[in-house]
Amino acid sequence: MGVTTTLPELRREHRLTQADLAAAVGVSRQTINSIETGRFEPSLSLALTLAQHFETPVEAIFALADAGAG
Repeated sequence: MGVTTTLPELRREHRLTQADLAAAVGVSRQTINSIETGRFEPSLSLALTLAQHFETPVEAIFALADAGAG
């Protein structure tokens, strides 16, 4: 099961570049890009840090992708 994210939309709503967000949460711009493009799933700590930065529940940013089974 993968993870889906609304991070790109949320970041744009707040008028932040990937570099701005990366600096604010203490990671590289490449890490933000990799999360946004689905190449990297953030640690729980990073997911919570992003949620805290945007003052929103982590579930509003990340969700389990539907595997089509169930």
